[in-house]
Amino acid sequence: MEDQSLLNDVRAKAEAWTQAPHDDDTRTTVRRWLDTCEQDEEAREALIDAFYTDLSFGTGGLRGKMGPGTNRINATTIANATQGLANHLKKVHGEAPADAPWRVAVACDSRHRSQEFAQITAEVLSANGFEAWIYPELRPTPQLSWTVRELGAVGGVVVTASHNPSIYNGYKVYASDGGQVVAPEDAQLVAEVRALDANTVVPRSQDRIRVLDSSWDERFRSVLAGFRLSPHLVAHGSDLPVVYTGLHGTGAIAVPPALKAFGFRNVHEVASQAIPDGDFPTVASPNPEEGPALAEAVALAKEVGASLVMGTDPDSDRVGLAVPDGKGDFVLLNGNETAALLTDHVLSKWQESGKLDRPSFVAKTVVTTNLLVDLAEHYGVEVKETLTGFKFIAEAIRQAEGTLQYVVGGEESYGYLVGDQVRDKDAVQSCCLLAELAHELDQKGERMLDRLAALHRRHGAYKEGLVSLVKEGREGKAQIDAMMVGFRTSPPAELAGERVVEILDFQSREARSPEGEVLRSLSQASSNVMQFVTEAGSRVTVRPSGTEPKIKCYASVREDWDGEGPHDAVMARLQSRVEAHFRALGVQGH
Repeated sequence: MEDQSLLNDVRAKAEAWTQAPHDDDTRTTVRRWLDTCEQDEEAREALIDAFYTDLSFGTGGLRGKMGPGTNRINATTIANATQGLANHLKKVHGEAPADAPWRVAVACDSRHRSQEFAQITAEVLSANGFEAWIYPELRPTPQLSWTVRELGAVGGVVVTASHNPSIYNGYKVYASDGGQVVAPEDAQLVAEVRALDANTVVPRSQDRIRVLDSSWDERFRSVLAGFRLSPHLVAHGSDLPVVYTGLHGTGAIAVPPALKAFGFRNVHEVASQAIPDGDFPTVASPNPEEGPALAEAVALAKEVGASLVMGTDPDSDRVGLAVPDGKGDFVLLNGNETAALLTDHVLSKWQESGKLDRPSFVAKTVVTTNLLVDLAEHYGVEVKETLTGFKFIAEAIRQAEGTLQYVVGGEESYGYLVGDQVRDKDAVQSCCLLAELAHELDQKGERMLDRLAALHRRHGAYKEGLVSLVKEGREGKAQIDAMMVGFRTSPPAELAGERVVEILDFQSREARSPEGEVLRSLSQASSNVMQFVTEAGSRVTVRPSGTEPKIKCYASVREDWDGEGPHDAVMARLQSRVEAHFRALGVQGH
């Protein structure tokens, strides 16, 4: 009866999608689902999944599979989101003078229909009296963030699904500071979108669309060049062999020119992945967090004797690294290891140049390695720990303006940012600075892994791991919800033989003892995250993904290391502890 009731509700909702203003393909598909859903289970499930809920803003904005329905990315949901954005911006900023309309910047990545959706976005904004400043072709997400600030815009939009598979697309909304929209604005924006129904005819116009020409690319590259930290590199350039892949995304047009501006003359691109393509034909998923995505780049690196491999996701806000292991092969660094290497490099250079002469801070998320905390203490700067999602690091930067200097921030999901000109993770900048670090190490006869081992000797050896369980559709969401309820109401007493001594519930914003005593309040905003801290200092965290149908489980372990014995052996031992924590949590092997 419950399923039939849901089906009836969904059918009533879907009927509107068989009429104008929806396009012919949408009408035909939804009509077929409606006509066959009683007899055809596949049609019934497709109909329910497309309409049982509305897409909502998560850690990465609006994101979902492309197709008809309120739970999908399509022309209607894009237009409605933009109309809601326009209504929201008018309430926040008021009516602009007729001779000086508010500006909004728009960009997109290489995914299917991204340019179409970006054009729809610009046309809806234009019809609502805004100047829509749009890039005519794909551009990296960090460039859009910077453009919002440089334009003096009241907001920005980039059409992207970041690292998700090719069937996805998305819609990231940026506030006037260049950071993604956060609470309470995100809820206000969602409310404006939901006030529109499927029959709403959203106006469009091209009257106020302005094109961002190539001069904006040049200005963005000049900003990037200002972050160079190596005097030797600036003076002499570098012949260090570097391999780069854009994984069919925006990086191919942004990263190689940026590396050249930094002085790198020996950059090898993976030719098969240098052409933007929404099918991402050479990879199962364009996600540099996953080893297979960098397989072709590593193969090329072995051919040319490269000292560094870098790969960026389709919108160039994440970067994955592979580095020589000294034995003829390459090792993939995880996001925490890269974050530590980049943070130490930047802090040491800023200290040398006197840029840490005023109160400063680094930022990390609650699931990012605490090695960043140790590094901050070493260099005498503060740490701000945020919820997961780089938009919260951007929020911390904004809140600290005028009192604390932001230096560098990172998150375990391969996203990093140095300085505050951009307010989102920036893989274009990160590629340049990580290549710079590799160059400096090469000048000393060292490798990335040598530097990582040195950090572990100085601060303790850390190892982190991540297990993501995919739970798609309505049933998957219910399973994720049930798992989170279970972790919250029946938390583990021990993990892998380590007694749990503290339970952090970010939803209630409380840190509790295993006995239920409230130990302290948490400063972060409420979020559906649970973290368990053991007597050995291990941290195990669970949370639903804000961008994908997954529940994510994180483990972080540490041990003191004085440099005795091989670093590899220490890492192997820590990896075993990470895996033991996942087994104890009941997620290992999924």
